Amino acid sequence: MLFTAVAINAQNNVAEEVAWVVGDQPIWKSEIEDYYNNLIYQQTPIKGDPYCVVPEMIAVEKLYLHQADIDTVEVSDAMVMAEVDARINQFVNQFGSKEKVEEYFRRSMPDIKQQMLENIKNTYRVREVQRSLTKDLKVTPSDVRKYFQQLPADSVPYVPLQVEVQVITFHPTIPRQEIEDVKSRLRDFTERINKGESEMSTLAILYSEDVGTAMRGGETGFLGRGELDPEYAAVAFNLNDTRKVSRIVESEYGYHIIQLVEKRGNRINTRHILLRPKVSDNDINEAMQRLDSLRTDIVDHKRFKFDEVVSYLSQDKDTRYNKGIMVNDKDGTTRFEMKDLPQDIAKQVSQLQPGEISKPFLMIDQKLNREVVSIVKLTARIEGHKANLSDDYQLLLSMYEQSLNEKTIREWLRQKIAQTYVRIEDGWRNCEFSHEGWIKEK
Repeated sequence: MLFTAVAINAQNNVAEEVAWVVGDQPIWKSEIEDYYNNLIYQQTPIKGDPYCVVPEMIAVEKLYLHQADIDTVEVSDAMVMAEVDARINQFVNQFGSKEKVEEYFRRSMPDIKQQMLENIKNTYRVREVQRSLTKDLKVTPSDVRKYFQQLPADSVPYVPLQVEVQVITFHPTIPRQEIEDVKSRLRDFTERINKGESEMSTLAILYSEDVGTAMRGGETGFLGRGELDPEYAAVAFNLNDTRKVSRIVESEYGYHIIQLVEKRGNRINTRHILLRPKVSDNDINEAMQRLDSLRTDIVDHKRFKFDEVVSYLSQDKDTRYNKGIMVNDKDGTTRFEMKDLPQDIAKQVSQLQPGEISKPFLMIDQKLNREVVSIVKLTARIEGHKANLSDDYQLLLSMYEQSLNEKTIREWLRQKIAQTYVRIEDGWRNCEFSHEGWIKEK
């Protein structure tokens, strides 16, 4: 995320000179220095002499962008702007204010945004060219089998212990009085803001329970409708007066009051204060007892099956309609390494054998940032092993697809380099490049 930012902040203290020319595009020494500084900042390992590796990386990008021009590859301005806004929001969150971001990068916010916009747009165009080169590649099971059989023994990956897990979750009941107390506080905030007694940004810093936005005075930054909670978005996008505060809005995260900051097309920047009703110990104990009774009915009395009751009783919206099966966000499969499971669930799973169900336990739902009570069932445990076709087909399929894509792109680059005018100045030529053909025969 900070890759673009360091380029913005890099100081050009080197004498300007042309190092490479690719087609009709020069690669300047200062450009190489900026790019190199980016890699250092990101702690990206550089294999080889950076003054060979970095200019070649820039040259490859220029080849992709030239192809994007030929193919008239366009990217959505809205998508690029959304990425720019997201990065700016993260910078503001990191540094504390827009002014501090400008101070750090020694440029005005419009200049920072413009540089980011150009770089991000180029990144999307490069990805689109790469996608177009590989989109028609077809892979069959026999291809994967042949690929696996030809893998050298030391290239077959070791697959760590993996588990498959089902979960049932209860949200402890929140007392009505607690909800009313939260609403009363929000109504008091609204009255103070409308009377001019307090600024909403100040109250957000002091009281909002959305930690990420509170430090920015409650500002969310520019977001699209799909990036916001539906209830929040429905109210926020109907606001027109930046001085007024919305009615109290209930979302899955708690209760909000919202103030419009700015609208920009189909994106909106709002300021909000979030308060969450607190769950009492009695409510947690009651939820624990309910789940304990359910577990007894499943394990001891055999009245129900775990899969059957999930859709009726579980309140975890991500798994309740999938028989409670947890899905790994990293690869879309149902398998997890222990380190990829939520910590509280991993702790329970580590004590179970396949088919066993944990006792009820309290955990924090990271998405909702609230306490919930759960039971988990260990469906399967796959011990650590060398990858094989029967257990790890999806892993091997991904490896083969990646290998095929890389081979296709490398061959395209070989041909593109051969067809493109390239001049490398003295002092930049004595290199072992990743791709052949940069230095043309006279």
